Amino acid sequence: MKKKIFLGLLVVLVIIQFIKPERNLSGDETYGVATKYPMPDNVNAILKSACNDCHSNKTEYPWYANVQPSAWWLNSHVKGGKQHLNFSTFTKLRVAVQNHKFEEVIEMVKEKKMPISSYTWFGLHPDAKLSDEQRSTITSWAQANMDSLKANYPADSLVMKRRKS
Repeated sequence: MKKKIFLGLLVVLVIIQFIKPERNLSGDETYGVATKYPMPDNVNAILKSACNDCHSNKTEYPWYANVQPSAWWLNSHVKGGKQHLNFSTFTKLRVAVQNHKFEEVIEMVKEKKMPISSYTWFGLHPDAKLSDEQRSTITSWAQANMDSLKANYPADSLVMKRRKS
């Protein structure tokens, strides 16, 4: 009986290897954050190593992205990350939303909620473990962009409007 269960599981594991999720590889930066906001090299390097895999249109996939079911799990993280914040489509958003996204970047990075801990489990993505200095660099960059928006747009245009229920 155990042998049949084992063989059944093995067959299922082999079959699911052929069911692969679509990869996030377009790399389209037409509306990327850097098209409107200054992107210093040090900020770009931090975003590339710690953020862009889940928050842009170009994911650098690790080896285990070729093995199911981990590829499905990764795909879910990437989709969720892009849904919440996509640096590649950033300037398509209304200016109030852009301002709010910068505010969220500051909050999530300061509170160490980003990058998520599962991204660096077992020593994976060691470059994504941000130092306090890197966190400060990111938050200062986001704050500078918020300050620029505040200086160039009327205050009421930077406020998120409440959605009517």
